[in-house]
This record gives sequence, structure tokens and C-alpha cells, in this order.
Amino acid sequence: MTALFNPHAPDFSEFDAETSRIFEATIEFFEQRGKRVLVEEDRERVWYADFLDFVKRERVFATLLTPARDASADPDKRWDTARIAMMSKILGFYSIQYWYVWQVTILGLGPIWQSDNDKARQRAVDLLESGGIFAFGLSEKEHGADIYTTDMVLTPNATRGFKANGGKYYIGNGNQAGMVSVFGRRSDIDGPDGYVFFVVDSQHRAYKLRGNVVASQMYVAAFDLENYPVREEDILHTGQAAFDAAINTVNVGKFNLGFGAVGLVEHAFHEALTHAENRVLFQSKVTEFAQVRQLFTDTYARLQGMKLFSERAIDYMRSASRDDRRYLLYNSIEKMTVTRQGLRSMEAMSDVISARGFEKDTVFQMATLGVWGLPKLEGTVHINLGLALKFMPNYLFNPTDPSLALLALRRPDRADDSRIPESAFRPVFAASRRAIRAASPLIDRLRRTPAALVPVPTRRDDADDAFLFDQGPTKDLFKVRFHDWRPTFDGFAHVPNVGRFVEQIDALQALLGTAPPSKAQRRDLDFLLSIAEMFSLVPYAELILQQAAIEGTSTAIIDQIFDVLVREFSVHAVTLNSKASATATQQAAALACIRRPAADADRFEKVWTEARALAGTYEMNP
Repeated sequence: MTALFNPHAPDFSEFDAETSRIFEATIEFFEQRGKRVLVEEDRERVWYADFLDFVKRERVFATLLTPARDASADPDKRWDTARIAMMSKILGFYSIQYWYVWQVTILGLGPIWQSDNDKARQRAVDLLESGGIFAFGLSEKEHGADIYTTDMVLTPNATRGFKANGGKYYIGNGNQAGMVSVFGRRSDIDGPDGYVFFVVDSQHRAYKLRGNVVASQMYVAAFDLENYPVREEDILHTGQAAFDAAINTVNVGKFNLGFGAVGLVEHAFHEALTHAENRVLFQSKVTEFAQVRQLFTDTYARLQGMKLFSERAIDYMRSASRDDRRYLLYNSIEKMTVTRQGLRSMEAMSDVISARGFEKDTVFQMATLGVWGLPKLEGTVHINLGLALKFMPNYLFNPTDPSLALLALRRPDRADDSRIPESAFRPVFAASRRAIRAASPLIDRLRRTPAALVPVPTRRDDADDAFLFDQGPTKDLFKVRFHDWRPTFDGFAHVPNVGRFVEQIDALQALLGTAPPSKAQRRDLDFLLSIAEMFSLVPYAELILQQAAIEGTSTAIIDQIFDVLVREFSVHAVTLNSKASATATQQAAALACIRRPAADADRFEKVWTEARALAGTYEMNP
């Protein structure tokens, strides 16, 4: 079982002594403050100066966020994705507000640690040691996170420097960041060659802070630069490298969205379950109502899935290289799928505790607002669904494993589909591999690569993840290679709902092979996103199974997780079927993706009993 986080009995045994000390000190900081102060300061929008004092005193950010290259031989400093993820979960557990100041500092450091500007790097090191925070100046009010279009303009001057003019919007930590990494363009160079990433100081007189654009404890700034002097030593990247630095920073920083969601949902689960277990209605405990049992069991399964996927995704991030870019797909799923699983979990628990979830003395009411924001940061869901589509052809149809046939379509168990006429299946499952390949532009464009990818080990070693700041060009996502996903699922063929889910993958392959999107549909993002919703569940499920094998997760938990995934896949299939532009063949193929999960009362009871046993095991110090 992937245990839920319990600050009263934390297990940091996989980390080194100094890392564990920092985690334990962070827990102590929040528990000593207590829930009353935490929620009051959230409600009153109090800037978290005391937390930043703690960060400085305990060298939290300095230790965890300084790469080995800049560590001056300090053995505790490194950029270690595993421990960054754990800190993200701890901070998310207590408050997304506190998670945010950490998260945005990571983003602000991204362009700096990718730069060879040694002066800027040393300034960042010194700021971290002094307890400083950072900001990422990418978004603009008129353009959002569209980095192809920016109104931040740098005009050259006679001293090889620039004057910067323009505004940025929705910039976390923009009120106090010692260094703000800002994306802009030169006035004298058109196109990508004119892009510039540079750093500014939020306390400079030419930096005009316009205010906090959200009613929140966190500070999400709007600011303008008015003839801000940008020196040569302030330039981090120019041209295409600046563009790549923006994308690659998001690859590193936004990975933490899912871990914030995991921590948030874990705390909410403790609070909601304990409340329901102690509440009696109509002479019965609330947890004895059938619908409540179902909601909590689904939530527990979702949460276990979130945790399993996230833990395994860490390994792919840490093992990434120019030759192994699988992390880009798993990263996008961490940002969108894990965060939305958290949202659905909170919705389910809200249906249980109802009005109690709005009361001012609960962490739940803070978590409710926080979980809504996570999937939506900078258009996270739509951007990452679109990103997932770029990886879909190679992932589904063109694995590197030489022993795998290009397509392995298997006719599903007809017993579950008797309500669908045979005529609906015939064009979907009767096509030959050659016909499918010829019909699909998604497959035609592929070129097989001969070498299989090396299996990724569990990565909790005390290593510096230097590649994350040397990712290189962001192009050619269609060329990213993937291993064969089927052996992972075959290893769990004995689990009923894993089998149902594989049938759905087969049906999705058939849909793409026999009724691929037309040229017009490939320009219709609304239509394509429905396909992306189904596809993104496949690698999500695969990494859940990989981590389940590593941890020895019980069959009951796995089956319950896939009970949920089978239902979600079916919902997305119905959505695709309903699209106005879907052809008759696509509608039939979409319906062929629908499955009813395998029911098992004993399995359900085992999972519910395991979940219910957590009631009362943790409550934050008052």
C-alpha cells in the first residue's frame, strides 16, 4: 500500500539525513503554528514572512534548490527531483499558499540555472543563502503564457545594455523576488532571434509593482518595467535559447503541480474521513451509508493512483537524457491528469461532508479553492492535452522494442458489448494491419527506431539532476521514442479491471487506425482533445502499474484504481461519440471503447476497510 502522508509519523527513510531534517523541521513549523493560525492567516491574506524567516534560518531553499554545479562543494546541495517532489507534497498538504511561494521560486530559478551567466548564477546562490525568493516573468495580461507574442521590449543602448519597457501579469512572488527571470524581445531584431531572457530586481525603482491580481495570501503580481536598465550581466539567454529556456523551465517547474495536489488531497482526506466517521445521522454513522462508502472508496483509489503515478514519474524525470525524452509525456500527465484526479477527489469528498467543507476552521475549505486552481495554471489542461497528442502515435503504435508487432489489435470480450450491434464492430476490428496503417496519417508518418530504451530504475539516490537544466531544443516532440507499453499491462492480466482497460486501449488503437481524424478534424482542437483525454489515461495507467509492481501494491487496490479508470475512459468515449463533427464510423468506434468495470463486492470491501481505518489517525495540531 502507498501509505497516506501522516505528519505525526512521517517516513523519510529513503532520503539522506540533512534532507530528512529539513522535512521534519518543515512539519514542526506548521504543526507548532497550528490549524487555527494557518486558516486565519489564509483568510486574512497575511503574507508569510514568518515562513520565509524559517526558510532562511533552516536554509531550506538554499539546500534543496541549488544545483551541484553552484554548491561550492556543499554535499547537501543538489537539484534532486525526488526531494523537491516530497517538499512539494508537504507544503501542499498544509496549504497551497505556502506551496506557491516554493513553486514560483523553482520557476524563477529555471532560466538562471540553464544559463552560463556565472555572475547571475552567483547572485542566485547568494540570494538563496539569504532566504530570498524568485519569480518567473513570462505571462502577460494580453497574451497569457503565449511566448510567441510578448510586449516586453528591450531597446539597445550605447553601453551594450538595454532599456526594458513592458508589463508582466500573474507573476507569483513579484512583490519581493530578489531576482525575476523575465522573457522579452529586442526592438531591433525580428523573429525568434530577438528573444531575450533577463533578470531584474523587484525592488528596483524602475520596477513598478501594480498590485496583487488575486484576493489571496499568495502574491500574484502585475508589474511594469519603465526604462529598466538591463546590463549585459543581466542577460541569461538570447534568441532561440531564450525560447527553449522558457519551455524547459516549465518542464521542470510545473512538474510539481501534481505533487502539490497529492499533498492537498491527502490532508483533505484525513479531515473529511474523520469527520464522516464521527458524525451520526439517522442512527447510523455517515461512513455506513452506501453512497458515502462508494465516494470514499473511489477517492482513496484515485489518491493511490495519483501517488503511484507520481512516484514513478520522478524516476523518468531523473533518468532523462537527450536520447530518452519520455519524461516529457509523463511530465504533462503529472501536470494535468494528477491535478484533475485531485479535483475529482475533492468534489467527491465535498459531497460527503457538505456544508462542513465551507466552515472557516477547516483545512478542507482552503484545499477546495487550491485544488480548483492547480489544473488551470497557465491553461495547464488544454496545453498539456495538446502536448500529449504529439506523443500519441509513437507511444501507441511505434515502440522501440523490436520484438513488438506494429499493431496488436485484439477483439474485446463480446459479452460486455452485446448491446452494441455487430455492424458497429465490423469496420473497427476486422481491418488488417496493412489497411489500418495505410488509413492512418498518424501511423504513416512514423519511422521505426531499432534500439530499445533502457528500463528506468527507481531513482532515490543522492544525485544532482543536471540534465533538467540542459534539456536542449524543445522541437521534434513527434520523434520522442517510447518503450512497448503492453508488457506492463500483461504483468497484471490477472487483475479483472486491468484487462477491461486493455480492451479499451485496443479499441482506441482501432479507432485511430480505421477512422483517424480527417484533415478538418485535425484542425478542430475540441475534437482532438476528446481523443487526448482517452489517450492520456493510458500512460497514466501504465506508470501506476509500474510503481505498483515496485511497491507490491495489493491486487485489491490495483483493481479498484482500474475500476475508476475504466469508468473514466468510457465517459471520454461517450464525449467523443457526441461530437458534432464525428463521422458514423468514429461514433461506432467510440462506443466500442465503452466498458463496464468488473464488480467485486469482496474487493470493494477490502479497499473500503483499508481506507476507513485511516479515520482519526491524523489531525493537525490546533
